[in-house]
Amino acid sequence: MIPAVVLAGYAILVGVTVPSLLSRARWPHRAPVLAVFVWHGLMATFVVTTALSVHHVMHAAPHAHDGFVGLLIGCALTDHAPAGGTAPVSVDALAFVVPMVIVLLPFGWLLYCAWRARRARRRHLDALALVGEPAPELGATVVDYGVPAVYCLPGRCRRVVITRGALDVLSEAQLRAVLEHERAHIEGRHHLLQVLVEAFSRAFPGLPLARYAKEQTALLVEMIADDRALRLHPREVLATAMCEVGSAPAPQAALGAGGAGTLIRLRRVLIPQSRPHRAAWLGGVAATVVGALLPFLMACGL
Repeated sequence: MIPAVVLAGYAILVGVTVPSLLSRARWPHRAPVLAVFVWHGLMATFVVTTALSVHHVMHAAPHAHDGFVGLLIGCALTDHAPAGGTAPVSVDALAFVVPMVIVLLPFGWLLYCAWRARRARRRHLDALALVGEPAPELGATVVDYGVPAVYCLPGRCRRVVITRGALDVLSEAQLRAVLEHERAHIEGRHHLLQVLVEAFSRAFPGLPLARYAKEQTALLVEMIADDRALRLHPREVLATAMCEVGSAPAPQAALGAGGAGTLIRLRRVLIPQSRPHRAAWLGGVAATVVGALLPFLMACGL
């Protein structure tokens, strides 16, 4: 029972306490790529920890002191059952089924969210085929709409979309900057990150980790795209372009140049901040990996 209590406490730490602290930290805005890795690592850690905790609560004690092999036997993942052993009782079956449901639930929601996003993109692409005008010189599709907006539809049939209103208000340099921002979304496959956090938030509604991970990932992927645009364009150009198109929301399943937290991103673009040292980067990655492995060590009684 002690491993179950320890695992439950660790799940609460990962699912409630750490997300609140991480959402208020300043370093993620200086290292958005690392921060996205940490948020997704926390989600994986929570799922594994919760499943192992439930397993230990429901499972009768025969395998409690058998280490990792005993854990696998208890989960019916190995066939090294004791000679002459009897068939697993219903409690043992539940101790396997319920944790598996906890693990598979996010995957089920992931399939649903991916299908839903793909369907929304298809509908939008069908509409663009009717009202959009290809602009090969920009590598984009132009829509005759007065509100300034620039966004991308990721996936197989990727597309960058810009409205006439944006063409009217953006200078040549500003236009190139926001188009680079959108290409960064497409090439970085940022839509997959957002599908993952959406699935996790649906699997565990009300969990602070789910809420913060969804909010922060939406902001961080925009910062990653901003950094890509800043490699080729001046800060003032990108900032003024963001001001012009920042008020227009992106359609469903699309990623827009305005995007989440425009004011926070504007401040970050205009006021450069020092990047974390490589050692800090490696430390963050190592801490995330170790944090994900700890539940297995706790479950084995190590």
